[in-house]
Amino acid sequence: MSGSYDPAGFRPLTFHDAVPGFREGTDTPRAYLERCLGVIEAREPVVRAWVTLNIEGARQAADAATARYKAGQPLSPIDGMPIGIKDLILTRDMPTEMGSPLYKGFNPKQDSAAVQALRAAGAIILGKTVTTEFGMSHPGPTTNPFNPAHTPGGSSSGSAAVIGAGMVPAAIGTQVVGSVIRPAGFCANHAIKPTYGALNRGERQGFSQSHFGVHAGSQRDMWQVAWEIAQRAGGDPGHPGLYGEPEPRPAVKPRRLVVMESEGWPLLDGATLDGFEALLGRLRDAGIDILRRSDSPLIEAFEEGIGDSLEICRDVCGFEQRWSLENMAALHREGLSDSIYSRLVLAREMTLDDYRAVLLRREVARRSFAAIGGLADAVISLSSVGPAPRADNQAKDSGITHTTGLPAFNAPSSVLGAPAITVPLMAVGGLPVGVQVMGQQHMDAPLLAIAAWLAENIPPVVVA
Repeated sequence: MSGSYDPAGFRPLTFHDAVPGFREGTDTPRAYLERCLGVIEAREPVVRAWVTLNIEGARQAADAATARYKAGQPLSPIDGMPIGIKDLILTRDMPTEMGSPLYKGFNPKQDSAAVQALRAAGAIILGKTVTTEFGMSHPGPTTNPFNPAHTPGGSSSGSAAVIGAGMVPAAIGTQVVGSVIRPAGFCANHAIKPTYGALNRGERQGFSQSHFGVHAGSQRDMWQVAWEIAQRAGGDPGHPGLYGEPEPRPAVKPRRLVVMESEGWPLLDGATLDGFEALLGRLRDAGIDILRRSDSPLIEAFEEGIGDSLEICRDVCGFEQRWSLENMAALHREGLSDSIYSRLVLAREMTLDDYRAVLLRREVARRSFAAIGGLADAVISLSSVGPAPRADNQAKDSGITHTTGLPAFNAPSSVLGAPAITVPLMAVGGLPVGVQVMGQQHMDAPLLAIAAWLAENIPPVVVA
């Protein structure tokens, strides 16, 4: 089956433009939810993006939101918005199974901090979206919404797919290496992986690179979901949370952009490389200066600093998750995939000094990124090494099998703790390919203004 993504004709589901109808009484959150449920009923048998749906609870929440709009008292700009929650994140009214048979039916009857914040803002927690096993590499059943023979990416597989399939306007994902930005790019989402610590992870504090992120059909919905979480739940402990304003800033044309090659550059297929170079040509034609690694020793030092980001991620994550995996392996080895067990085997070989050394390499990468901050307004790169691979691929890197796509262009922003936003600006072989911009820490709002300018002014590049 050939791909079917046409950026000129694709219309993602959005929410902000429905709100005036709620206020005027020509539409309601309940009617909006029912339209979402209709799309889910039609597409879920193939896309398989949901683990659990709480339809009764969602309808009750939608009716409550409808009453608030009728009274002229909505709780927030996302009051009445149906949202999917990645199945790593606790929800009091649905199980949290983490993509593992070991947690089948697990329900501690608690909401994570971000979910509490969303409910307080009036959002409708519709269901739990599929994750890879423990948010790592072993895939779940979800298919790419534009071609079911291909992966939707991971680990936020379901969160990306429900946006690409037009099932809901927003969904929550998480990223430790590439789990928000890469699947978002594969599924034609707008998505943000904010500055490290900007959105409260609640119970999920075990990784020093883990981020919450937002997938959406529009940048406005994406930002307002992130903003409402931050205003109610703050950031992670010890972090100041997301900076910016309730409304996305107006689009801003960047003066200069630095191209990030990273480990992904030699892995690009010819069609994707040609498409990206064509996109850079359009940016130059628009009067934007494009800097490459040969243009400055600081950019070259940055590329060298992030040049082994995949390995840094592998070792940082391995050491930090070893003890929870040891417990699971001791009790239920047969319930762990070979993929997750291979991570445990690698982690067992690490010493404390190995971990200290990899943290030092991460710090060098962060300093090299800070050093290019004055050269340009942002960094631009691809969100993946190409369009979504077939679901049966067995790509490997750094000793890990990545069936959901290689995260070579995503690991740098996770290592750096830097905000990254992906924009659906390319199509290759009938499948989406995202383009990401990355900024310095806590520059999420200015970065969104740049991403908005790209989305509004640069026509997507289509490569057959």
